[in-house]
Amino acid sequence: MNPVLIAVVVMLALALLRVHVVLALFVGAVVGGLLAGVGLEATMVAFQTGLGDGAKIALSYALLGAFAMAVAHSGLPQLLADALICRLSGQDAAGRAAFWVKWGIIGGVVAMAVMSQNLIPVHIAFIPLLIPPLLAIMTQLRLDRRAIACALTFGLVTTYMFLPLGFGKIFLEDILLKNIAAAGMDVAGVNVMAAMGIPALGMVAGLVVALLVTYRRPRDYTPVDDEVRATTVVSRPKVIIAVVAILGSFAVQTWLTASDSKADSLLVGALVGLFIFVATGAVRVLEADEVFTAGMRMMALIGFIMITAQKFASVMKATDRIGPLVEGSAALVGDNRAAAALAMLLVGLLVTMGIGSSFSTLPIIAAIYVPLCATLGFSPLATVSIIGTAGALGDAGSPASDSTLGPTAGLGADGQHDHIRDTVIPTFLHFNLPLLAAGWVAAMVL
Repeated sequence: MNPVLIAVVVMLALALLRVHVVLALFVGAVVGGLLAGVGLEATMVAFQTGLGDGAKIALSYALLGAFAMAVAHSGLPQLLADALICRLSGQDAAGRAAFWVKWGIIGGVVAMAVMSQNLIPVHIAFIPLLIPPLLAIMTQLRLDRRAIACALTFGLVTTYMFLPLGFGKIFLEDILLKNIAAAGMDVAGVNVMAAMGIPALGMVAGLVVALLVTYRRPRDYTPVDDEVRATTVVSRPKVIIAVVAILGSFAVQTWLTASDSKADSLLVGALVGLFIFVATGAVRVLEADEVFTAGMRMMALIGFIMITAQKFASVMKATDRIGPLVEGSAALVGDNRAAAALAMLLVGLLVTMGIGSSFSTLPIIAAIYVPLCATLGFSPLATVSIIGTAGALGDAGSPASDSTLGPTAGLGADGQHDHIRDTVIPTFLHFNLPLLAAGWVAAMVL
């Protein structure tokens, strides 16, 4: 048994047993390092080496949480929630108005998630701004939050794996095609949208099943206390400043992303938004400490998990056993193209679920998959589809992925949404399984 495979299985098993994700990642990393013969000391050194990137991500999310709390303090999210509640006033929770509000929320969530990857490339930055204020209306509608988690993850993942814009351009062109070309395959004439079209349809099928079948029925949550909601005072000047701060933050993030700046766009964008709030007095100096601390506390968990996930990935790379895992899987199936495609996709699923990032998985597997695909006679279009799908597999459904951590941070703001059971398992079942099947079909027909 490959140490990387065992490490990922241990991590996932512990997470399913309700062991905290941070501890599950740590134990999995130690098990993988020891089984690979790296030794305890070298494993801990590799674990510590992964601190840098994880700490930067955690700081960005902490400041993002502070920015989200400042926006909430202005009353803008409350204004949105009150408008929806007024629309339902006097209406039956199962009536026509409720129907349109419910599907309006779902459609808006999907649209925001899609735009967060390309049109306004802020990734998960919108979730703590948009979702918490809507929890009260979701509770009134008895809307199953697992459906919203699937809607968010669908938009976050499908967009970058199909559309070569924003983060999709980075994933498809700057990482996927460049790494395949670097491994020796000519992909100059390959249309990435054609290569990833069938896998994207698998994601669409998963979303349709989640919304119309699995999580269609109402689900009850504890209503938010009206007295608590009433503590947020809606002020027109502060609302205007909040809109300006959001636009300013998004503009800076978009500019930094488009200019390929090395500066962290989330970090700088959050700082710009916070500066606007403080400079205009929308958040007074005496209130700033309380508002910012509450916001950072809201995003603290996702920050710690991202730090640990980077450390876990560092240990997995230090074992040097990812390559043998791929090669061993290919050796088991020999010249059987169908079985080889399935094996490559399954290995990609396991690696991404452990590392928690499709963007980090592609460079690792591309160098190994390209010669295998060439030997088995897969076309360049099919090779791009296999490697792109193998990289995207596991992003949805990984306990350590920001595509699942982001939705949990928003939907769990009132403590009624469990990360593993309400986000990770639903997104794994509805997206990884159909994506696996669709990726295999694409490998066979392209």
